[in-house]
Amino acid sequence: MAARLGLSAALQSLIDAGCDLNSKTDSGDTALMVCAKYKHEECVKVLTMAGADFGLVNVSGQSAGSIARSNQWSLSFQQAVLDAIKVGKIPKSSNVSVFSPLMFVAQAGDVQALKALIGSGEVNIDYQDDKGFSAVMVAALKGHVEAFRLLVYAGADVKLLNKSGETAFKLSELNQNRHLFEKVMLEFALEKGNRNAGGFYALHCAARHGVLDAVKLLTNRGYDVNVPDGNGYTPLMLAAREGHGSMCELLISHGANCYFKNAKGETALSLARKIVGLKNDAERVILDSLARSLVLEGTSVMKHTKGGKGNPHGKQMKMVGTTGVLQWGKSRKRNVICREAELGPSQAFERNRNGKGNANEPGVFRVVTTKNKEVHFMCEGGLEMAELWVRGIKLVTREAIFGKQPER
Repeated sequence: MAARLGLSAALQSLIDAGCDLNSKTDSGDTALMVCAKYKHEECVKVLTMAGADFGLVNVSGQSAGSIARSNQWSLSFQQAVLDAIKVGKIPKSSNVSVFSPLMFVAQAGDVQALKALIGSGEVNIDYQDDKGFSAVMVAALKGHVEAFRLLVYAGADVKLLNKSGETAFKLSELNQNRHLFEKVMLEFALEKGNRNAGGFYALHCAARHGVLDAVKLLTNRGYDVNVPDGNGYTPLMLAAREGHGSMCELLISHGANCYFKNAKGETALSLARKIVGLKNDAERVILDSLARSLVLEGTSVMKHTKGGKGNPHGKQMKMVGTTGVLQWGKSRKRNVICREAELGPSQAFERNRNGKGNANEPGVFRVVTTKNKEVHFMCEGGLEMAELWVRGIKLVTREAIFGKQPER
């Protein structure tokens, strides 16, 4: 009667007199359920503080919480319970599948109440409901960033999967503020070293956002710069896609592979080239790396003789990085320093090749040595490979003379 009429003082007197908090009516309703039905917030607080059981159900299978929801009284019911938790009273539940204090608070996203619950030591932070949801998943799904942060730092297992195969981080991606959840995960990884937690890739995240200090810290901790994320992207590919030239340079200096392809056939270079309308430092950095690797490692080319009058023949050609020497043999004449490197044939070469063909093949490029000797080569791979040879020769020669320039 006191619960139905909302007489909180009378209800407290009955509790003090030792009445059974969880006695039921013929329909199985407890006093707590009656309070929820008739929307008596103060009475809910009194019963919560006294230890009423939130895990009980009536003959219709309804609990106090479900009655409040069906009665469109969820917020007031929620606030009454949260107020009790915040002063240190953990709601009693004989059946956590009906009512879990931790899941209830995670749903609400109340950080103060969550701190009180975790601090009590009475909750299993990784409890999963019948759908496999844990508290950190619920916080992520509902967009409660600070509750999510608190649970993560309290040790919640973000690798857990619900019955749909989703992790907390995966669920967070459904929110408009998903970048804030990503920030929490990155900060946690930087502080605690939690790797690839539940679909979150710290190094990839830092690379995509251009956070140089974070990438330096993570690589120094041994994070592999060539591990693809769940979508097949490496950190370098993500940095390239965002146009972060300095980040690309840092990752390459730590061994990032420019040739890696994902399932779509995309590379770091192809992703960088999709950027339109902005200064594209990423493309420049990646091209420099590819060109440098090509000329320093070397490959087979066809060298033309006698200014194009003779027959071309195969040579293994490469550059010596420390000296900037281009070499295709042992003699001095075959170890040169280049003053110029250009795509395509010279006019003199074209005249000399007249009638012999392949003067204008897309793989033709030429160098002019410091002794003013012009030499023509032809590489496999057409124009793109010839461009890399020219770029690499210029780059390595310049670096040998002036030293490697800092990132612009």
